[in-house]
Order: sequence, then structure tokens, then C-alpha cells
Amino acid sequence: MNLKTAPRKENPEESNTEPKTLVEAAYRSLRRDIIEGRLTPGDKLRIEHIKDNYGVGAGTLREALSLLISDALVISQEQRGFWVAPVSLEDFGDITETRVMLECEALRQSIKLGDDAWEADLVAAFHRLTRADEKLADSESREEWEERNRIFHEVLIAACPLRWVKHFLSILYHQAERYRRLSIQQKSVPRNIHAEHEALFKAALARDAELASNILAQHIRFTFQSIRTLPVETLSR
Repeated sequence: MNLKTAPRKENPEESNTEPKTLVEAAYRSLRRDIIEGRLTPGDKLRIEHIKDNYGVGAGTLREALSLLISDALVISQEQRGFWVAPVSLEDFGDITETRVMLECEALRQSIKLGDDAWEADLVAAFHRLTRADEKLADSESREEWEERNRIFHEVLIAACPLRWVKHFLSILYHQAERYRRLSIQQKSVPRNIHAEHEALFKAALARDAELASNILAQHIRFTFQSIRTLPVETLSR
């Protein structure tokens, strides 16, 4: 899984680099375990109990957990410790609509301002994502798909000049990742993810900002509709 510290500018290739500190390494490992469900929503993260699992001391683990609070993946109560942040349909609905509002506007601006280099990056990102789409049924390929999907969405809005919008979108994207993985794993609603990506790619490349933003909004909301069909206990486990 791909991790970041906040707040700072995202680098699409950053997640492929080695962690530079013990705090960053623990942060990445914890974040991966939360997003992939090994640490489940509501779990109490007892530092003395789990520090050996991550090969770090209590102080280092506490710093890593503090970074995860910035990502809204961990919550803390003063003097009472840390917990994995809960998930809910209401929360995902909020994430979804906020992301639609911001990402569609960022896409419109990116299409308007993107140059030839942006187009080339978009073609390359879509090609890599297509290869990952083809292997998505293989559970071992989900990590690769998630990474390439993230990069594709980042490249789509890369030419947007609004730095804070892109920063907030990176947070929302990672927040949605826990829900998106559930949607993919449960396969609750049949969908052709590659066709969705292809339609979005073609509209962006054609510089049709209105069509591209409409396709993007539907694409983002589709995951929410998929989650709505899941049993309640799937979100509360």
C-alpha cells in the first residue's frame, strides 16, 4: 500500500520509494494494515501490544499513529490512546460527494490548461492502468491496480493549478480506499471498471470537459452505490 505524510504535495511515484525513517516505515505498514482491513474499524491500537509487530519502539509508533490521525485513519482521545477510525455509509457518502465536487472542477481546469506533456502523461497512465485492469480478478494484483488507479486519477487533474484542492483530494482518495477495496472484494454490483476508465480517458483527451466531468462523477458515485448494497455488518466488522 502507498502511504504519505500530510500535509505535503503528492508525488505519483512516491509510494515506490523506500521509507527514509523508522517513523515513515511504521506509518506505511500501519496504513496498509488499516486500509486492507487487517486492523479493523474501531480496533484499539495499544502501543505496547503492537509495537513489536512493526519492529519499532513506543515513541516511534506514537509518531506514526499521529501521522495517521492527519490522514483521518486513526482517532485519538487524550490520555486514552488510539483507535482505527470507524467506517459508515454516511461517512462514505460525505467523502463521495465532496470528492465529486472538488475533483470534477479540478478535471475541468486540468483539461483547459493541460499541455502536450500532460496528454503524454495521461496516455501513459491509462496504458499502465489498462494492464492492471486486465489482472484485477487476481487478488495478488489488487495492490498494483490500486496504485495505478491512483496515479491515473492524479494525472487527470495534474494540470489544475489549485494546490490545496489537489491536496484535499489526495486525502479524500485515500479515505475512499478502504471502501473501494470492499467494493472490489465483495463484487456487490457488476461493473466494467475498464470501460469507465476508457470513457473518462477518451473524453479528457478530446478536451470535452463537460463530458469528462460527468463521466468522472458517475465513476466516483458508482463505488458508493456498490457499498450501499453490502450488508450492514460488512462496514461494521
